[in-house]
Amino acid sequence: MAKDKNNGDDGFEEPEETDGLVEAEGPDVETSFTDDDLAFLAGEQSPSTGSGTDFEVDPAVEILGDLKRVQAEFANYRKRVERDREANRELNIAEVVKSLLPVLDDLALAEAHGDLADGPMAVIAQKLRAGLDRFGLTVVGEKGDVFDPHLHEALVQLPNPEVTVNTVADVIAPGYKLGERLLRPAKVAVSVPAE
Repeated sequence: MAKDKNNGDDGFEEPEETDGLVEAEGPDVETSFTDDDLAFLAGEQSPSTGSGTDFEVDPAVEILGDLKRVQAEFANYRKRVERDREANRELNIAEVVKSLLPVLDDLALAEAHGDLADGPMAVIAQKLRAGLDRFGLTVVGEKGDVFDPHLHEALVQLPNPEVTVNTVADVIAPGYKLGERLLRPAKVAVSVPAE
């Protein structure tokens, strides 16, 4: 048993001595290894034990395992890069299309006033709409639709005894979706059931 130093005043214990070796305790203790210990850790056969157990791993098997791990890591990396590339592509397309929404609004207003009846602007508007449709742009919000707060932005509520659910009474500005992504909600007037 260890003797208390300073009569146990500070709780410090001297290390024990066994067979001429000092055993120490604590997280910063360095341990010395014998040649047999080092050989065992290196995977070699211990000369003192004389056991026939071989701890060496065939280098070809080890290299094959490493190659399989690297191949799996590369396949996962490639899938992740493709997924990120597709997400970035969709985000960039959405940003470009979003910047063109005011142009579509102006074209819709010009068409409503009869300014696009014929002439070169009608062809340009048609080509622009066809190009955006190719990317999956769809109009959201039509008169008579059931009001959906995820797709519509209600600017006005109109009490109406003829409706039983909130219904789009008029579309002030159309909304747009690109695939499943909502670019802009439709600004609408909503007919609400009269109380």
